[in-house]
Amino acid sequence: MNAYQHILVGLDLTEECPQILQKAAALAQVCGAKLTVAHVIEPLTFAYGGDMPIDLSEVQDQLQIKAEQELIRLIRNADCTVEQEHVLVGQAATELHHLAKQINADLIAVGSHGRKGFALLLGSTSNSVLHGAGCDVLAIRVSGEG
Repeated sequence: MNAYQHILVGLDLTEECPQILQKAAALAQVCGAKLTVAHVIEPLTFAYGGDMPIDLSEVQDQLQIKAEQELIRLIRNADCTVEQEHVLVGQAATELHHLAKQINADLIAVGSHGRKGFALLLGSTSNSVLHGAGCDVLAIRVSGEG
């Protein structure tokens, strides 16, 4: 079995992100793989139902700028080599699938809270990424509330 060549890490910018990034970076180092990180912002028109009679594009732009800054801060603090970083707008699983295909990633790594019961039945981002991915998916179990 060949080692991974390009790992895409989906980060939700929560407090668990540093441990997800560290584990993915360690795997990339062992495999000699490139590492790309991405964060996906849900469009405000979807998040708020789309019926608001106001222009939310400026708010969306500010959210994107803040996410880009946070992603760069996370990478800098992790002290790892990242090939590319992306902040995308859309549905997380769909955007990660598209980006993985675009950059020829052969592994998508995401955090997982290991939920049980109703939370498991209702699904999660990591579960959504798993279904429909064109490559392997690694769910990195994170500790913390959730």
